[in-house]
Amino acid sequence: MTLFSHAGFAMLTLTVKKSQGAFVPVGEKELAAVVEKPGEGWLVVIVDEEGYAKSQSKVLAENDAREILKKAMTAGIPEYTGQIRLV
Repeated sequence: MTLFSHAGFAMLTLTVKKSQGAFVPVGEKELAAVVEKPGEGWLVVIVDEEGYAKSQSKVLAENDAREILKKAMTAGIPEYTGQIRLV
C-alpha cells in the first residue's frame, strides 16, 4: 500500500526470504529504490533492510520511476542504495 500511494499501482513481490537455510518473513523496514529491469524498463521497489523487494511498481520510463522515488523520499521513506533482490 505504501508504494501504491506514490505510484498509483503496485504489486506484492516477496513475503519470505531464505536466511540460514530457513524461510523467514522479509524485514519490516521500508526503503525505496529504483532498479532497471533489463530490456523492459525501470521499477520502483520497496525493499527491506537486506534489499529484498516487498513490492514493485509496473515497468516505467526511467524519469517516471525517479519521480516516484522522489515522492516516496519526500514522504519520509529512505532510499536504499544496496543490491536489490527481486527474486
